[in-house]
Amino acid sequence: MKVLWALLLFCVMMGACDKKPEEQLSSPLADNFAKGSDIGWLSEMESKGIKFYNSSGQQQDCIDLLKQLGINAIRLRVWVNPVNGWCGKQDVINQAVRASQKGMRILIDFHYSDYWADPGKQNKPAAWKTLSFADLNTALAAHTKEVLTGLKSNNVQPEWVQVGNEINDGLLWEEGRASKSMPQFATLVKSGCTAVKEVFPQAKVIIHVSNGYNNALFRWIMDGLSQNGVSWDVIGMSLYPSVNDWQLKNEQCLANMQDMINRYGKEIMIAEVGMPVNQPNACKQFISDLISKTRSLPGNKGLGVFYWEPQCYNGWQGYQLGAFDDDGRPTAAMDAFR
Repeated sequence: MKVLWALLLFCVMMGACDKKPEEQLSSPLADNFAKGSDIGWLSEMESKGIKFYNSSGQQQDCIDLLKQLGINAIRLRVWVNPVNGWCGKQDVINQAVRASQKGMRILIDFHYSDYWADPGKQNKPAAWKTLSFADLNTALAAHTKEVLTGLKSNNVQPEWVQVGNEINDGLLWEEGRASKSMPQFATLVKSGCTAVKEVFPQAKVIIHVSNGYNNALFRWIMDGLSQNGVSWDVIGMSLYPSVNDWQLKNEQCLANMQDMINRYGKEIMIAEVGMPVNQPNACKQFISDLISKTRSLPGNKGLGVFYWEPQCYNGWQGYQLGAFDDDGRPTAAMDAFR
């Protein structure tokens, strides 16, 4: 019997040794943790002839390359009626289908604007500008369901959906500005959350706020939503530190994540990170440390970390926080996701 067990153990060990390195590293935690990239610009970049290359200089499909670098999830922003169509409903569906077919998990990020929505601006779509608050609420829900139903019709099921992007002071200003009327802000968010669940009951709804190190800001927003009857699943954070303060910001972000879990019982997603492209080694250290801290959260409540538009290079649209060099190859920053 001892010989039999020894032989069985030997076979198991040999089987493990025969596996490729990436197979040996796989685990339930590694499989469940989202290592993501926001690539909303990708289709537009490709339309302009932008190419992507691996470290050996071989041209590759961008999503295939990201997958080889350890990325397992894709984030896509949605604009209501963008002037040129990029990041509009059909573009988002096309990109989501493509990413999903390549085995990527999907995060959909509703901006509720025709262009960028962030802490400094939450502009209503042009078609919604003259709507009453009640009609604005209806339009938000209808837009959310329309996009998600389009994804569903194309056999794409997003794992996470953001109701708003970096809503530090609400959305759809002025009616939905949190500092002006927290109840109206909460009403809009509630409509979005309800719309998500009507189409994809299993999708996790994210409330996304920037400056993940700012605990007071997060408490204000999350308290306001909670006290006004909003139900959601995940607290999303952005973190864009400098080369000189990333250690401090990561520690503050960890403390904030822990407080959010203790205070609200929610899961945490780092929905956006970035650092200057000319500081790849510092960026790798920053992301590696943040991934470790996010994974350390109790009850596996740290869901993942997403890099914002890492594939940007050569100053695409003036953006300097990508993680690809001027030759279109990934920098050392991307090694943090391996």
